[in-house]
Amino acid sequence: MSSYISVELRKQVEASDRGRCCYCLTQAVVSGIDLSFDHILPRSKGGETTFANICLACRACNEFKSDLTEFADPLTGTVVPLFNPRGRSWVEHFAWSEDGTRVEGLTGIGRATVVALQMNRATIRAARKRWVSSGWHPPKD
Repeated sequence: MSSYISVELRKQVEASDRGRCCYCLTQAVVSGIDLSFDHILPRSKGGETTFANICLACRACNEFKSDLTEFADPLTGTVVPLFNPRGRSWVEHFAWSEDGTRVEGLTGIGRATVVALQMNRATIRAARKRWVSSGWHPPKD
């Protein structure tokens, strides 16, 4: 199975994901760090290199996700699938804290994904605080 992502597929994913991580919504133009292409279902678990299985991810979310596909909901302990940005709506599973610095999981999938991808680690929260004060974050949609 090839990991090569064609120029056409890259453009399609970039246009769809609007230059931001599909998990934590970090924007490349705000962070100054290029996004990577994530196989939602990892290739190591049979995931294909198709639009339905590729999304943009910040490097941290991509690295913490690794080849995980499920994780325990910290509230219930039940193992649930991680958030699939191609099959689910972000706003159904996540919300921003009142100050805009924390991603809050609204569902088991959201809570598990926040923990597994370490979406609220201290360094990103400090960066988000600066982005919020500049009016760059959180994304308006």
